[in-house]
Amino acid sequence: MKTPLWVPSEKRKAEANITRYMNVVNQKYGLNLKAYADLYFWSVNNLPEFWATVWDFADIKASQRYTTVVDDLNKFPGAKWFVGTRLNFAENLLRYRDDRTAFIFRGETQKSARMTYAQLYDAVARLAKSLREMGVAPGDRVAAYMPNMMETAIAMLASTSIGATWSSCATDIGPAAAIERLGQTEPKVLFTVNGYYYKGKAIGSLANAAEIARGIPSLRKVVVASYTGDETGIEHISNVVRYADFVSKDNNLEIKFEQLPFDHPLYIMFSSGTTGKPKCLVQSAGGVLISHLREHLLHTDLRRDDTIMYITSCSWMMWNWLLSALGVGATIVLYDGNPNYPDAGAMWKLVEEEKVTIFGLSASYVNFLKSAGVRPGKDYDLSSLREISQTGSALSADGFDYIYREIKSDLHFNSISGGTDINGCFAAGNPISPVYAGELQGLALGMKVKAYDDAGKPIFDQQGELVCEAPSPSMPIYFWNDLKDEKYRNAYFSYYPHVWRHGDYILIHSDTGGVTFYGRSDAVLKPSGVRIGTAEIYTQLEKIPEIADSLVIGQNWHDDQRIILFVKLAPGVTLTDELKNKIKKLLRENASPRHVPALILETPDIPYTLNMKKVESAVANIVNGRTVTNRDALINPSSLDYYEKILPELQK
Repeated sequence: MKTPLWVPSEKRKAEANITRYMNVVNQKYGLNLKAYADLYFWSVNNLPEFWATVWDFADIKASQRYTTVVDDLNKFPGAKWFVGTRLNFAENLLRYRDDRTAFIFRGETQKSARMTYAQLYDAVARLAKSLREMGVAPGDRVAAYMPNMMETAIAMLASTSIGATWSSCATDIGPAAAIERLGQTEPKVLFTVNGYYYKGKAIGSLANAAEIARGIPSLRKVVVASYTGDETGIEHISNVVRYADFVSKDNNLEIKFEQLPFDHPLYIMFSSGTTGKPKCLVQSAGGVLISHLREHLLHTDLRRDDTIMYITSCSWMMWNWLLSALGVGATIVLYDGNPNYPDAGAMWKLVEEEKVTIFGLSASYVNFLKSAGVRPGKDYDLSSLREISQTGSALSADGFDYIYREIKSDLHFNSISGGTDINGCFAAGNPISPVYAGELQGLALGMKVKAYDDAGKPIFDQQGELVCEAPSPSMPIYFWNDLKDEKYRNAYFSYYPHVWRHGDYILIHSDTGGVTFYGRSDAVLKPSGVRIGTAEIYTQLEKIPEIADSLVIGQNWHDDQRIILFVKLAPGVTLTDELKNKIKKLLRENASPRHVPALILETPDIPYTLNMKKVESAVANIVNGRTVTNRDALINPSSLDYYEKILPELQK
């Protein structure tokens, strides 16, 4: 019998949003649902009724109500949700216009600012007016190369209020990687900044912004916000205007929220770029809205008097997820910078000072705290904190123990997992169930998730492929410039017909209903929980003449993942420290610091398939102690001998 790390009190359960929701469902359908498992099984077996009750419970604002919840659940992909609806995403996030605090901005340099819901509405209204006047219309794309600051959020809300489609990258991503992403969408406007702070240093970003602007010919305006104060190089950016000069000076404006279909394109999110350019995942306004509000209200138990923050950047879907908390009326802390600057207590000091109630972090951050011997519960007043949300990569059972031992013994540890692909969760926590070490509390409501064995059969208590057997509203409506949906179908539906294969290894526990994640089953790298495509690294390595070929994989390492780069060198070349440093410098500057491998090793050969595709999965399996099952598909199976030979060294 497993011993839980935390059991919610009866008072906590009685006051939870999900209990109130369950009562609504019971009353409406004459049911007697009591536990989370009861509610979950009802939700996935009655998908139209489930999503309809979430719509009402979340009080979604629409000028025209839907006629049909979903047209055909058997169309997967392709099901149409909430047919007939007319709504606006930003209007739902700006439903509150009072003097409660909407945003608290905190930078690592101690720069800070606050904004009420009334001020936020006014700021969005003025920026939306300026965007309309320059010709931004529904369906246009607006992009951002920005830190996690108020102007970024305001720009997203202003753009989506008009019906424009938003995409963003953080300023720690190199210009080439940003162009690869944002350039595909052909945006009309780019929001950017003069610089940002990291580890106490001001880092200028205008040179990168100028390069990005040159690389995206569709841009008609580049709007530059001020953060660091240094504007050196702004004159080199075409069609540039300062944010302060661009925003309308008018007061008391009313936002004209464009009323659009449920499946109007809201966000373009980016895949990791494993097989070439990052794929552009187009997600709908209504789908993201209803899915996020379900997760905020029911899984996170978010309320109007909460203060929520997540350590994130606007390159990661957790930024989009965090901003949807505006729809609940909560206060959002936007933090930008290194979470461990000036020391490992920085975030806990922030939690104490801003009385944060829900704090979001990654597994790698928890592992850092644990290894550094940080004891937040002893050193800071965490009396406000009632929940920690954790995502990114999987957290070990020891990590769960650390949370309750060294941070706080009575809090809801809400470990969640899903993906950029759905802008949300396949598995998540809930405030009415126990927490067990190493397990996410359960599968997310409305997500018909299973673990499949190699034969495509559902299994429990052993590792399998994470699949989803039914559509959900926030799944991509299509990929950008994928006219016949070929890339979309190949990405998720080519393995199991009409079943979404996500690319994660999971184990579903039959005794608790909990879920344990074991990492990616495809070639996506995930150091510190950040998705990185191998193609992003290969693109840069091709610029180095000393490298004839290369292969990059992720090795599960100390409760995280480290990147290992194998290089096949050109004749006569030696892998010196100088060459290693050249590789690291190129990746750091042209991609990001997260793309820099932990190890660079020379290899005599790279495995390829018969149709000459590089086989990362075989090497990843060897390095992670898994069986290689596809040797027959290789044109050079003996190439794997080297990786098997060095495995003992890599495991030390």
